[in-house]
Amino acid sequence: MTVATTNHQVVEVKAGQAIFEEGALGTEMYIIHSGQVEIVKRIGDEDRQLALLEKGDFFGEMAILEELPRAAGARALTDARLVEINGSTFGQMLRDNPEIAVRMMRKLSRRLRQTDELLQRALGTTDTEASGGFPLGDLRERPMGAERLLHVKSGMELHLSASSETTIGRRDPVTGIYPDVDLTPLDHQRSISRRHAKIYRRGGKFFLSEDIGTMNGTFVNGQRLETGVPMEIHDGDQVRVGLVELELHLS
Repeated sequence: MTVATTNHQVVEVKAGQAIFEEGALGTEMYIIHSGQVEIVKRIGDEDRQLALLEKGDFFGEMAILEELPRAAGARALTDARLVEINGSTFGQMLRDNPEIAVRMMRKLSRRLRQTDELLQRALGTTDTEASGGFPLGDLRERPMGAERLLHVKSGMELHLSASSETTIGRRDPVTGIYPDVDLTPLDHQRSISRRHAKIYRRGGKFFLSEDIGTMNGTFVNGQRLETGVPMEIHDGDQVRVGLVELELHLS
């Protein structure tokens, strides 16, 4: 069922219903308004789930960007409402939703890095310097340091990365990127962007910077950060990311 809205179409799908099939031609992408959608690819005689998407996630954008057949299929895991975006409204959607544009670029960047890694492996070479001293791949593999953010209400400790940068946000099944500090379990109101902020380690000092396209703000001791402008942070500082309140411990 398709319902007209002011700028886009809202598509309602039932659990188990295919949204599009692998190999099909398409001219639309979708943003999930409610429900869950799985991205599946046919491998042998069975469909393999590549990603489980939920409210706020998007999919199918490559059909608009590349005008090629779908590389995977999509189907509703639960009853879902989807905002359908076609080529004529794509530009307006990016202007209205800068975070989607940023996530789309990160998704493409990750694909490029993965392709580069495959080429290096095929040539028998490696390159860890470009990835900050760590092999390219899932950010969850990076070792954690002793410094941490404490969620006082739950007692949960979230350790900073042992590298010079720590990403803070929510896990993003669209891009396949997982932040070093994953606040998904604490962000019940979805107030945090997928890549919300970064903590930089420079010598013995630490700095917090908010990422471009972030929603709902980042605060240190009640003071809101200006996007892209690092602020020095200290042991005991109160850090609020979206609606999640944390306490910084550097010792």
